[in-house]
Amino acid sequence: MDMKDKIVLVTGASRGLGRAVAEAAGRRGAHVVAVARTSGGLEELADVLDAAGASSTLVPLDITDDGGLQRMCAAIHERWGHVDLWVHTAVYAAPLSPAAHVAERELTRTLDSNVRAVHRLVRYVEPLLRAADAGQAVLMDDMVAGRPLYGGYGAAKAAARALVESWQAETVSTGPKVTLFTPPPMPTAVRGRFHPGEDASVLTRTGDVAEQLFAELK
Repeated sequence: MDMKDKIVLVTGASRGLGRAVAEAAGRRGAHVVAVARTSGGLEELADVLDAAGASSTLVPLDITDDGGLQRMCAAIHERWGHVDLWVHTAVYAAPLSPAAHVAERELTRTLDSNVRAVHRLVRYVEPLLRAADAGQAVLMDDMVAGRPLYGGYGAAKAAARALVESWQAETVSTGPKVTLFTPPPMPTAVRGRFHPGEDASVLTRTGDVAEQLFAELK
């Protein structure tokens, strides 16, 4: 997929794989709309993109903010009229816990961030993708459902996968093209919460995974 002058929306862009994807899109000539909760991380990303001669729009926003998402998508529509590519990497990693001990507040936050927010984004971003010549969406998958201690996080990721798979099947003929992408283990903050003390040298760099993602886009 040629990224030159494309509008690329990256949710979860301030660090980890989202940061790497935003940088890779910018290097390819896209205008990056970078969304994340942390303004500091977004500003650091903007500095990197500016140094590479890439353009960006920063959106400091929590993806659980329904009104904020609506305003963002309305602003994108008003300015550009479409989104060519949406890459969703934002995720909340609840602490690992036996199923019987998953804290109610953690389960609520996990579902809000990893399921309900995905649903809202699909609703609001789909019209922008349909307005593009060949809009595409790439959402991250994580096959951990059923593993010991992953009850809360695994349940949320399984629910999100079911939602996205239905969207994927519904848009085969009409577009946008929807892809579930399962990245290999990476040295990210999320991975660090689940596997503290892990040897990061054996993990795949986020930059390499971002390059793989773009190589697979058609």
